[in-house]
Amino acid sequence: MRTVAVLAFDQMSPFHLSVPCLVLGDRLGQPGEYDVRVCAERPGSMRTNAGFGITVDHGLEAMDAADVVILPSWQPDREPSAVLIDTIRRAHDRGATVVGLCIGAFLVAASGIADGREVVTHWKWADQLQAAYPGIKVRADVLWSDLGDLVTSAGTAASIDCCLHLVRTHYGVELAERLARSIVVAPHRSGSQAQYIPVPIPPDPSDDVIEKAMVWARARLDQPVSLDEWAAAVALSRRTFTRQFRARTGSSGQAWLLRQRLDRARLLLETTDHPVERVAGESGFGSSAALRHHFHTVLGTTPQRHRQEFGGLTAGAGGYTGPAPRR
Repeated sequence: MRTVAVLAFDQMSPFHLSVPCLVLGDRLGQPGEYDVRVCAERPGSMRTNAGFGITVDHGLEAMDAADVVILPSWQPDREPSAVLIDTIRRAHDRGATVVGLCIGAFLVAASGIADGREVVTHWKWADQLQAAYPGIKVRADVLWSDLGDLVTSAGTAASIDCCLHLVRTHYGVELAERLARSIVVAPHRSGSQAQYIPVPIPPDPSDDVIEKAMVWARARLDQPVSLDEWAAAVALSRRTFTRQFRARTGSSGQAWLLRQRLDRARLLLETTDHPVERVAGESGFGSSAALRHHFHTVLGTTPQRHRQEFGGLTAGAGGYTGPAPRR
């Protein structure tokens, strides 16, 4: 069981605080896979911005023993204390994964652990964060980014996507999908933050052809899918399809399709005893060599090791950027 420390502070949004507690914590009285502890610089009673108060029992010492430190939000114009910054740095230095959800990216940036690297935040605050910390690369085109030791996400509901990604990383695809169903959310949203950024273009009243294209491709993951065939399936030219797909998802069609194939392969490895060659065929990689190559390149592991690590765990338990997360 991994230990998670979630930071609370005075006048924070209770929604942001509740997301990691919902996804990673106990659910309806059933113990989860994480020991989640909400902590604060000054434990005790504090206000939220929703008109009610909360009580926090743990101090920042909870971060000193946590495997994962989650900074679920922050106030962009609020100067964090030296004590808080030092605690975050100390946790990161000893190997904890630091997660900044939404504008918690401001606190990540203030700690210095993202210098020279990329972070994701809510599109509304991206320019302010970039101006305040020019030494980092701020992204507002994806829902979350995983650099292994540092995970950041876009705003509000994207925090749920990010926390589900942590579950997938730590405990496998099957458990993450089961958990997503239990809280009635998509296990892996196909869109990107870019679709929520206001642009001076009137909304298109037509059906979402890219979503239709995604459904079409997911139904054919075990088959070769050419870009021309994919575009033709939704009556678009290759050039128009490529442009619209990137605008809709923030990635190329081939990169998205690779991620879908990897998730299918991971699920088969976790839930079946199929030989790796069969898993490769049913997930569209064609050969075990191709499957092993993409597992190593994208996930930093092998199919056999993934099965050993997650197969027994999920059987007994009944959008990604950067290198694979540390285990």
